[in-house]
Amino acid sequence: MAISLYDVSVASYLQTLGAVAGFLEKGRAHCEANGIDTATIVGTRLKDDMLPFLFQIVSVAHHSRGAIEGAKSGVFGPPQPPALDYAGLQKLVADARAELATMTPDEINALEGRDMVFQLGERKMPFTVPDFIMSFSLPNFHFHAATAYDILRQAGVPLGKRDYLGSMRMKMA
Repeated sequence: MAISLYDVSVASYLQTLGAVAGFLEKGRAHCEANGIDTATIVGTRLKDDMLPFLFQIVSVAHHSRGAIEGAKSGVFGPPQPPALDYAGLQKLVADARAELATMTPDEINALEGRDMVFQLGERKMPFTVPDFIMSFSLPNFHFHAATAYDILRQAGVPLGKRDYLGSMRMKMA
């Protein structure tokens, strides 16, 4: 059996977005329990030359829900991060999950043969939708999710690998 575009995109996005929602909640609880202002987390960077937690979470939503919107419209560009607080970032992830959960396999699989471009200013990078999803969107999505996870770990949030994996799609007997 072939793996469908829906399986590699929406199903994968939903799994990791669920994990991101979970570790965001653990981060909020850790901050409350330890008297840490969540605004500190929102601006935290792993290294000075990296973008902050805010950008990481915005990019997680952008490279999931936004990637599918781009696949449908034929054009995708970099995120334009809004000014959000920690609760706003949690809502952004919840909204991305809710929207993706409404998408059907038929709707996503119908995008299979379409062309699209990543546009950054005047620069355009041509893709097919599957190549865009698998070689651009998914790697970026996981990079930003892992970086957000790492920022919370660095801040002392008690997270483990299981928190990143989310709800795995296991065979049920």
